[in-house]
Amino acid sequence: MKKWIKIVLAALVTLTFTLSNRTVAEANGTARNLDEIKESGKVIIGVFSDKKPFGYVDENGEYQGYDIYFGNRLAEELGVEVEYVAVDPASRVEYLETAKVDIILANFTVTEERKEKVDFALPYMKVSLGIVSPEGAVITDVEALNGKTLIVAKGTTADIYFTENYPEVTLQKYDQYSDAYGALLDGRGDAFSTDNTEVLAWAIENPGFTVGVESFGNLDTIAPAVQQGNTELLDWLNETIVALGEEEFFHKNYEETLAPAYGDAADADSIVVEGGEVD
Repeated sequence: MKKWIKIVLAALVTLTFTLSNRTVAEANGTARNLDEIKESGKVIIGVFSDKKPFGYVDENGEYQGYDIYFGNRLAEELGVEVEYVAVDPASRVEYLETAKVDIILANFTVTEERKEKVDFALPYMKVSLGIVSPEGAVITDVEALNGKTLIVAKGTTADIYFTENYPEVTLQKYDQYSDAYGALLDGRGDAFSTDNTEVLAWAIENPGFTVGVESFGNLDTIAPAVQQGNTELLDWLNETIVALGEEEFFHKNYEETLAPAYGDAADADSIVVEGGEVD
């Protein structure tokens, strides 16, 4: 009996330490360093829950996708469990600034504006923007959106790009990707713009829609992000990404998570970045 009491007490102490560690970090907005994450036994990663095939919750309530496959490997390399926290596009920076998560893997495109608020690790994917619209009224050129309504997710690169470059386009903004796609399905907008990698996959799964503009804007990169100044965790991420490149981890990730969605519509080399080096 005494032995079991000691075991239970030890477990309670561990749980209390873990919760205290996380609560204190969130309270003062200070990110946990590498040792604190390892000692807690858990890494907390912000991901999308509705952006298939990159980060989504399946019919069994389990997180799946390209970012999740990567997140699982990061937890394995750290020797800890992983806790996924659902974020929306506009909350990704805030979740890092307030230490609600340790790492953001939510298909986070690197931009100069975001670099002022968070620290990005080496990239693991490359992307540009695309436009999906109904087959009966396909948008085949960005200029054709002038005077029309374009659906975007708040805080995304598409939102920023059209706000800065196309004031004649009426933007209909949504917090969640699922709501944005719902608006397109319901005909509340003429088209939807986000990462071309995503609209290609979505159009394949949704007959009656097509990607009339497959790529425009800058060729950007997607990378993990941490709270600004969390150098120890950032350095570890960079070292890990380089090491994973030696085994072509992200090509394996593509085959497991993206290839079933894209089929012949895309290829790994047009999306994947290995070892943090963009070709």
